[in-house]
Amino acid sequence: MATNLLLSVVALYSLHINCGGKEVTVFGEKNTTFNGDTDWAGPSSFRKTSPNWALSSTGNFIEDDRREKPFIQTNNSMLSMANPKLYTEARLSPISLTYYGFCLGYGNYTVKLHFAETEFTNNKSYRSLGRRIFDVYIQGIQRLKDFNIADEAGGVGKAVTKNFNASVTSGTLEIRFYWAGKGTMAIPLRGVYGPLISAISVDPNFVPPSGGSSISVGAVVGIVAGGVFIILLIFGILWRRGLLGQQNTLEDDLKGVDLQTGRFSFRQLKDATNNFDKANKIGEGGFGSVYKGILSDGTVIAVKQLSSKSKQGNREFVNEIGMISALQHPHLVKLHGCCIEGNQLLLVYEYMENNNLARALFGPEESQLKLDWPTRHKICVGIARGLAYLHEESRLKVVHRDIKATNVLLDKNLTPKISDFGLAKLDEEDNTHISTRIAGTYGYMAPEYAMRGYLTDKADVYSFGILVLEIASGRNNTTYRGKENSFYLLDWAQLLKGQGNLLDLVDPRLSSDFNKEEMMLTINVALLCCNVTSTVRPTMSSVVSMLEGRAAVQELVSDPNASTKEIEAMRKHFESGFGRKTGESQTQTASTEGPWTGSSTSAHDLYPVKPDSTYWDNRK
Repeated sequence: MATNLLLSVVALYSLHINCGGKEVTVFGEKNTTFNGDTDWAGPSSFRKTSPNWALSSTGNFIEDDRREKPFIQTNNSMLSMANPKLYTEARLSPISLTYYGFCLGYGNYTVKLHFAETEFTNNKSYRSLGRRIFDVYIQGIQRLKDFNIADEAGGVGKAVTKNFNASVTSGTLEIRFYWAGKGTMAIPLRGVYGPLISAISVDPNFVPPSGGSSISVGAVVGIVAGGVFIILLIFGILWRRGLLGQQNTLEDDLKGVDLQTGRFSFRQLKDATNNFDKANKIGEGGFGSVYKGILSDGTVIAVKQLSSKSKQGNREFVNEIGMISALQHPHLVKLHGCCIEGNQLLLVYEYMENNNLARALFGPEESQLKLDWPTRHKICVGIARGLAYLHEESRLKVVHRDIKATNVLLDKNLTPKISDFGLAKLDEEDNTHISTRIAGTYGYMAPEYAMRGYLTDKADVYSFGILVLEIASGRNNTTYRGKENSFYLLDWAQLLKGQGNLLDLVDPRLSSDFNKEEMMLTINVALLCCNVTSTVRPTMSSVVSMLEGRAAVQELVSDPNASTKEIEAMRKHFESGFGRKTGESQTQTASTEGPWTGSSTSAHDLYPVKPDSTYWDNRK
């Protein structure tokens, strides 16, 4: 009876698991029973299988041509190695597989990992081309890197055992297998990649205490139950805080979106950015960091990493993918694809060598570009063409809602490309307008939209007009000096128009090296776009025609009695902006749409002028 109430202490000083297979006894010098491990372990799951061990699996085989049990690999052919029952089945995971040993006595152990590659072949057939590569960690320390079972065993269908020493100081042993993102993914079938383990043996390198120190079954069950309860509690807290399971929410959000873009694995992007090395960091925005990366085929990319904890980030993520994946135009930034794995949410864009227009015009002096007038005019026309496509030419009629210098990116040839569609709205053709809450950037929002939430494509036309004034003048639209004084570029332009001195608006860095007629035409088009009355503003296709000189510009009537003193004050203000320190001007962002508060999304996330968000500062 006493024997039934006691659990031999040796059982808590050793661990044997037939990974993916049934319980099996291996006969030899010591008869060893390996615990069965046949229960299904789905994507991102934690499962307690035995009183003193458990396993955790993350990831899912999105495309799998194999059997009903995608996480267990079975080989039905005759295996010639010793103890073939240990290798008939093996545990497989698409990303990460971790085994935990609980209630182990303190000390040093020998960990034996049993492997055999049974999916591929040794012949010259198609099945022989497969390669499985993964990493192995024990107690958080990498013990195997880019491990290839077939190479280590000397062929397919051969067993190989890797022995390691491990120290247990807290009662728990952790053995983790992690896919390295290398090798093949669809040979001979899709879903055969990822770490593979046949069996695990853990034995002490010391003599365990004698039977007098045995622990009762009740004590063991109590200790294990307490440990499992703590682990489940931690998982529950992480789930409630949104740190687990977010991929399911986003997958649900994306079910109704016809994605015309690629999908990347997190491992691919991790390799492309050198594990998101700080040296590759090119920006820090409201939704996370942005990194420059190089894919295996040499394609240079910009990776925007969003935070899954932010509802705003998730919503922007879904909206941007849905919008931009359906829109293709030379003046819209190209979205290569996205990555949704666990709590990792990433967007992959084409890399733009010259950052954004705000940085080029009025960023830090060392970051500014010398933009002559022909280049600036080309940028204005390019942005206009991109908006004309969104409003009138694409199958989706889109209002961008956040046109500004930070949302215009420049490639190596200084070709402008509109970016960031997180705030964009679809404009149904049979609707006169969209009634919506405000989300955009102060200083660029059309009056009817900012005050009443009355949204049409003419709101983008207004924002474009403000942007063109910035391009022509080289100055930011809105600047603040102290608590009371604020000056608006549009007000100054309108006053100069009334006085007939519109060329005083021109960026002094251009000197007199510009076509005056073309400059006057461009500024007049901008003022027409900024008309208070939305119906007077032209369409973007008309704007393109006017900028290219194919259509006449409608004459605007300005106030001839504008105060000369007021004009002079504004002139001094904007001229003093050249040569000032940072932090004296600021573009404020408003967003009152649902739970979105605080800031709008912009290409500043991809290519910010400065990490401290002072990209709106005037030229140094």
